[in-house]
Amino acid sequence: MLKLYRKSELLFSIVLIIVYVVGASVCDAFSDKLGFSKALTLPFFIIFSVIILMFLSKQKLFKEYGLCKTELPLKKLLYFIPLFLLCLLNVISGFSITKTVPVIIIEVLSMLFVGFLEEIIFRGFLFKAMAKDNLKAAVVVSSLTFGIGHIINLFNGAEIVSTLCQIVGAVGFGFMCVMIFIKSKSLLPCIITHSVFNMLSVFTAETEMMTSIIVSVAMIVITVGYSVILF
Repeated sequence: MLKLYRKSELLFSIVLIIVYVVGASVCDAFSDKLGFSKALTLPFFIIFSVIILMFLSKQKLFKEYGLCKTELPLKKLLYFIPLFLLCLLNVISGFSITKTVPVIIIEVLSMLFVGFLEEIIFRGFLFKAMAKDNLKAAVVVSSLTFGIGHIINLFNGAEIVSTLCQIVGAVGFGFMCVMIFIKSKSLLPCIITHSVFNMLSVFTAETEMMTSIIVSVAMIVITVGYSVILF
């Protein structure tokens, strides 16, 4: 792992993305076959997260990849109010609890780990690797790959329109998180927001197509608007 990282940080980040996407997809598929959502995915997320944290700790890279407090005062970050608004969008259609308690617990924990893994991989490793050569390209690629990566939901049975809305919203979210990281030198606000947003999705009521479109547009307005203010 260290040898690959020292050889090419970009290749290292790409390998992490592949392991994450393929691993999560395979574990989701087998979990569904077992009839217990995320039963195998959660252990995979936990192990993958522990490996990454151990690597960062051993190489003393926590600060390098934003696992530290922000360097900007909260006032300049607008006290993260836009991030709170963003999380609320996920429950705009109301709450719905239709699953058993064990399933809810496993899915909530899985979503929390997704927030950490996706931020540290896309905004941490991938962005930092590319930013050393071209900051603008790093911002664009990190945002787009994160958003387009959600297309895999189509293979898991998601509808085309809702998936497209999710992709658009994710691109805006990725762009915002990159700007927060650049300005504050910390990924923690992004990790927390991402984790909470995902966690709330477990309790989100089924939405109509128009609601999905409205939420997607609102996400773009909030994320891009906040990014411009930070910039």
